[in-house]
Amino acid sequence: MKISREQVAENRQRILDAASRMFRERGFEDVTVAEVMKAAGLTHGAFYGHFESKDDLIAQAFAHVLTPPADGSASRLPDDLKEFAAFYLRAAHRDDPGGACLFSTLGTEAARASDEARHTLTLSVRNQIEKFSRSAPGNTDDERRQAATGAWAAMIGAVMLARIVDDPALSDQLMADTKEWIDALS
Repeated sequence: MKISREQVAENRQRILDAASRMFRERGFEDVTVAEVMKAAGLTHGAFYGHFESKDDLIAQAFAHVLTPPADGSASRLPDDLKEFAAFYLRAAHRDDPGGACLFSTLGTEAARASDEARHTLTLSVRNQIEKFSRSAPGNTDDERRQAATGAWAAMIGAVMLARIVDDPALSDQLMADTKEWIDALS
């Protein structure tokens, strides 16, 4: 039975939604193609109609999460550095790795991903630093870029550390201290 282009696109969207969530929750190695397809409500056999391999799925899942919507609608995330920090450094973000920033959930694994996946990440990093540089403190473009880079790296690291520790008070403190440090940047 032939399915419409719209249905193919909808199926691909469901696969990418499922894969991106599952990869962020469990990592690449602990997620199988069969599990992704089941979560998307499709058969394992349908996978190869959409992707060449699991590495291709990983790269496409990265692009799915990191690429702004094609319809031109605005991202739900703030572009302002301090507003983003307030959004990012919250318990709800820390406690939902499947829906959270893939840099804080998959950063170390992504460093070993395919060239295509890493290229997608590289483009996103450049874009995010450029956006944050517009609102970062500093008197020159270089100073604003450095502040944006340092603040974003601190946010990612704080969330990673907050997930690692087994002390809830320390976890909260790591994020609160990082947010206060970013708020104090002038």
